[in-house]
Amino acid sequence: MLKIGIVGMGVIGHRVAEALVRGIPGTALVGVSVRQAATAGSYPVLPLPTLIERSDLIVEAATQASLREFGPSVLAAGKHLMVLSVGALVGVLDEWAQLAEKHGCRILVPSGAIAGLDGVKGAREGAITAVTMETRKPPRGLAGAPYIEQHHIDLDAITTETLIFEGPATEAVRAFPANVNVVAALSLAGIGPSLTRIKLYAVPGQARNQHPIAMLRELGAPVHVGN
Repeated sequence: MLKIGIVGMGVIGHRVAEALVRGIPGTALVGVSVRQAATAGSYPVLPLPTLIERSDLIVEAATQASLREFGPSVLAAGKHLMVLSVGALVGVLDEWAQLAEKHGCRILVPSGAIAGLDGVKGAREGAITAVTMETRKPPRGLAGAPYIEQHHIDLDAITTETLIFEGPATEAVRAFPANVNVVAALSLAGIGPSLTRIKLYAVPGQARNQHPIAMLRELGAPVHVGN
């Protein structure tokens, strides 16, 4: 029986907890760790050190900042770590991977909002020199992001598709820590955060997020992967 603990009980944390309680063969929910007990609902709340001790796998459903605080402790305890705030891994993945190897555990990164990461992973072994993701979101989906606040962008004033940000994954994960984990996952599966770029658009009336990907071969011919 794989004993699972969840850190962070927002929408995703609750969905994971609900699925575990409904029943996933071979798994059991040990409890959750939250900053505010009210967010845990009816699920058992444990102090983070206790949750780590009692679990085989910790599912991070919190924030990049929170993950950077407790992630090394999970790995040092020899417990598997599933990361949803993937942007937090940019810049520390090598160090954390060494820690996981030392203590006999794994870092797990779900594909999340994009399918076909196995294809991207395979492409990095070939002649791919650059990867660009174009992400389109409804404007209010970017509310609260540091980049939006720093540049005083009025999201409610956007009436047509507008390019909000363009740059490498290394900058994007700091500018939009809760919005572009998808490009972090892409960069880690592919050719790295510095060579993976994102164009982030705010699109009024957008019904769902879209993430088309283009990969550039050495000879300059683009390869398009999904949307």
